[in-house]
Amino acid sequence: MTEPLDVHDALETLDVVRVFCGPDGRHGNELGVVRDGARIPVRADRQALAGKLGFSETVFVDDPERGVIDIYTPTLRLPFAGHPCVGTSWLLDVPELVTPAGVVESRQDGEFTWITARAEWAPPRTLRRYGTVAEVDALDVPPSGEWIYAWAWQDEAAGRVRARGFPGRDDGIDEDEATGAAALLLTHELGRALNITQGRGSQILTAPGPAGVIEVGGRARLAEFSPSGA
Repeated sequence: MTEPLDVHDALETLDVVRVFCGPDGRHGNELGVVRDGARIPVRADRQALAGKLGFSETVFVDDPERGVIDIYTPTLRLPFAGHPCVGTSWLLDVPELVTPAGVVESRQDGEFTWITARAEWAPPRTLRRYGTVAEVDALDVPPSGEWIYAWAWQDEAAGRVRARGFPGRDDGIDEDEATGAAALLLTHELGRALNITQGRGSQILTAPGPAGVIEVGGRARLAEFSPSGA
């Protein structure tokens, strides 16, 4: 029988991945991936570790061969999230992930990792359209209480979007650098492929597919981790 992993020892099995990097390889949203997640079986311990790490999401891999994962923000558990699925798919190089929401198919295409998911799996967000990119860029962090995805057309004909994400959870993540679930919802609402620039310069690609399935893709890179807060 596998011995449970001490929460602090879990840092030895932690990878940090930047997901949805820009074309120059910079930016992206940091993701913590605990490869030995099955050795932290208690949800309260997982939640505590996710809070200490402070990433917008942390993934616990319960079965790396089957791609079974469990996703946490610093304060709550999620049945599905976009950037954790893209980053973990890239890291594990598996054809699918098993999440509480459903099976997420994955594929690699050059420098991009793509996942397929359904809009109804995504947690609720308020999609708030603005008239210009400058308006989105000038936004201050809104009060907590509502997850807001602020966006504007950068080039509507080309499907290019400027966006910023404000989780509003009062958990230390005032602005989410790159948000796959919100991009999924926006693609579902608009019914077309999108090329989204979010945050400081992260890039998210999306494409609607048959039967309500939507693809979300982006670049991923390993990042350095400094355990100062853990």
